[in-house]
Amino acid sequence: MLKWQRFLLLVFLGVFVFGIIAFFQDSPGYMDADYYYAGGLQLADGNGFSEPYLWNYLDNPDRLPHPSHSYWMPLASILVAAGVSLFGQSSWFAGRLFFLIISATIPVITYSLAYSFTKRVDLAQISALLAIFSGFYAIFLPVTDTFGIYMVLGGVFFLVVISKGIWSNFLLGLIAGLMHLARADGIFWLFISFLTILLKPVSNSTRPKYLVKILNGIICLIGYILIMGPWFIRNENVFGSILAPGGLSMLWLTNYNQIFSYPTGSITFASWLESGMFEILKIRLWALSINLQNTLASQATIFLFPLILVGLWKFKKDLRIKIASISWIGVLILMSLIFPFAGSRGGFFHSGAALQPIWWVLAPIGLVTIVHWVGEKRAWKIEQASRTFLWATVGLSILFTCYIVMGKLFNPIDGKNIWSTEISLYKKLDTIIDLLPSTKPIVIVANPPGFYLATGKSAIAVPYGNELKALLVAEQFNANYLVLEKEGFPDGLIGLYRNPDHYPGFNYLGEMDGARVFKIEP
Repeated sequence: MLKWQRFLLLVFLGVFVFGIIAFFQDSPGYMDADYYYAGGLQLADGNGFSEPYLWNYLDNPDRLPHPSHSYWMPLASILVAAGVSLFGQSSWFAGRLFFLIISATIPVITYSLAYSFTKRVDLAQISALLAIFSGFYAIFLPVTDTFGIYMVLGGVFFLVVISKGIWSNFLLGLIAGLMHLARADGIFWLFISFLTILLKPVSNSTRPKYLVKILNGIICLIGYILIMGPWFIRNENVFGSILAPGGLSMLWLTNYNQIFSYPTGSITFASWLESGMFEILKIRLWALSINLQNTLASQATIFLFPLILVGLWKFKKDLRIKIASISWIGVLILMSLIFPFAGSRGGFFHSGAALQPIWWVLAPIGLVTIVHWVGEKRAWKIEQASRTFLWATVGLSILFTCYIVMGKLFNPIDGKNIWSTEISLYKKLDTIIDLLPSTKPIVIVANPPGFYLATGKSAIAVPYGNELKALLVAEQFNANYLVLEKEGFPDGLIGLYRNPDHYPGFNYLGEMDGARVFKIEP
């Protein structure tokens, strides 16, 4: 079979598998994907980087609409807007079109990366199949999030690492820029690009090596600025700094729910220190343990973990493995010690997606290495045993992926699709709100972009604190309604939820599926 035929077959299989998953996802499904999708619709509608909703108050907003992407980065929303503009309609299929295409290219990139290591078609095919049946990641690849973007960019990054010529440095900069445009932690890959240039051997040059590396670093930086420069200019014009201020307060959180604090003046370095060094250390050790568990379960699909370790050892001298290992350690430190709350709540899972193609490449290598070691001692037919174990690994990956995907999509009791439960709930709650006259209702709710997608109404986040904080936010943003979903609000509002008729300023309107709706009275 020709190489292009293999690629076409992998794309077809990727489209088939991710298409089946996508068929049962009739909405983004969770707040990150909701946010990117809603932001893309705003762009496609000609509203620019502006949003009629707020999911946090970290950049001290004071009104709606508000400049968008002050915390999350814009690339996913740009891809949504591109799909919607291409089809000329704001449909869910149009918005997710490029994410489906990206998902289908992941196995091709993984195949190419695997073949560059071993020049073995069979191992490259297994790696590509592991990329399709990717365990915990599979359910998230067809929706409007950054997982697929990071996997593609990460895979291409490691293909470029072994490329020769001055333009490979420019490509590293472009990739780092795109990764930063996709996620705030993507700036980390600019430093990884510089590290790659530093470690990469220089050949056939009459100039001193240090000058060549400096020149290569400058070329890399030009590529990065070409992508990120316009966004830096936008941030400077809107926020007064090249980096949007939304993520800076994350450094000083003492608990995750502080991300919803209003106002954010209480989140400071001084308040962080006041929590005590014991508490600071305990939180970071907790985040580290969560992220290590994530490594085993999500990134290594549990049973691939020992195979990846053997593959790492087998290619320990390869520059790409050195870079990947350093990158993983760096991301682990970043998401455990510096941003423990964001990291343990999905940041490490998101960021680690960039390294997944490498792990899928190494797993089959590790397996055939083990089979070779054991087979020599036990007089196995090594080629036959390798094929058997390789396909058994693919079979396990398929079963594991199906189990995870089914659990995310369907209720185990009645078999009903649960992916869009939140959106469906918001549509039901909107019927209560629509019974009362309000020219432009603004709703305080757990998932503001999701509520906006479901109802078309502006929404802001439930603030961290008690009912007085909710009233303060309502006054500032002219909010009319408060929605408290079961287990979806801070502890300070437990009293209001349990005793909805006993708090002045809140007129209890009713309940649906455990969510209670209040009209906020002036």
